[in-house]
Amino acid sequence: MLPSSEFLFPIAEYWPFLTGFILFVVVLLVLDLTVFHRKAHAVSMREAGLWVVFWVSLAVIFNIGLYYYANWSFPENERLMAIPGFDPSKAAKQVALEFLTGYIIEASLSVDNIFVFVVVLGYFAIPARYQHRVLFLGILGAIVFRGIFISLGGLLIQFHWIIYVFGAFLIFTGIRMALAEEHAPEPDKNPLIRIFRKYMPVTSDFHGQHFFVRLNGVLHATPLFIAVLFLEATDIVFAVDSVPAIFAITREPLIVFTSNIFAILGLRAMYFLLAGAMDKFYLLKYSLALILIFVGLKMTWLDYAFDGHFPISWSLGVIGLVLAIGVVGSLLFPRQAQQSD
Repeated sequence: MLPSSEFLFPIAEYWPFLTGFILFVVVLLVLDLTVFHRKAHAVSMREAGLWVVFWVSLAVIFNIGLYYYANWSFPENERLMAIPGFDPSKAAKQVALEFLTGYIIEASLSVDNIFVFVVVLGYFAIPARYQHRVLFLGILGAIVFRGIFISLGGLLIQFHWIIYVFGAFLIFTGIRMALAEEHAPEPDKNPLIRIFRKYMPVTSDFHGQHFFVRLNGVLHATPLFIAVLFLEATDIVFAVDSVPAIFAITREPLIVFTSNIFAILGLRAMYFLLAGAMDKFYLLKYSLALILIFVGLKMTWLDYAFDGHFPISWSLGVIGLVLAIGVVGSLLFPRQAQQSD
């Protein structure tokens, strides 16, 4: 157990690792846009399934690599080895479990993002061949905003009292999610979009895969850009929930950031794979609510009830079980279709 003032991966020591990771992500995004999806096309379920396997496999490979990297670097770190009782092998296993648990939490909470993707792309009638391009920019913005939120969270989490604030917020959010009535978001009522429309005209038609077009000498935004703008606005809201949730699992900003990024990178493929089946998994809403309540309780109570740290393997088991119940329950007890009068 580290002292509260110590980090396994302080940015001052591990900035080359973080820089290398960010460059790796940039290369992946560039290849995605300029090679694999250079031409606009509708993404088939088969293609989406292959991409889901790719992104999940990449996260697993990174997790294994992170374990071996920690197992190699920790014994060489004089600062860590000077901490009484520090076990580098045990710490490396803890790091790997924290990344895996954080990744599963973030991927699970992304189900709400996928629902919003379905509604927004349908609301603006975005053609299937342009949806990947819209989601690409949406994901790119999400990465930037998550980086900002995680940096702020990493600073705040050093103050002990903020743990109770985060935990209470997650419990409240989970209860609200479980009790809230389902309703589709309405982009035209979003304040950000309404303000944007006041200062820039928006075309009613699409102009290929362009986000902006000049008509009669006046720059106009297209519906593609409005869709991206709404996705960015909603992701900020999602980040407010998801970032504190993963800080309940680990207080290491590097683990929080990397697990978040891998979950976000796989979002587009998950959308194209699951978009048509989202209504079938209606019980996942309650699973996600229970997960938020659980991690909130972990922050405010369970960690202290277990001598400062609730076992990460138990957390992983609870989260996996709750998700499985939501998925299996939705399939065994399908929601009855509402009959029209």
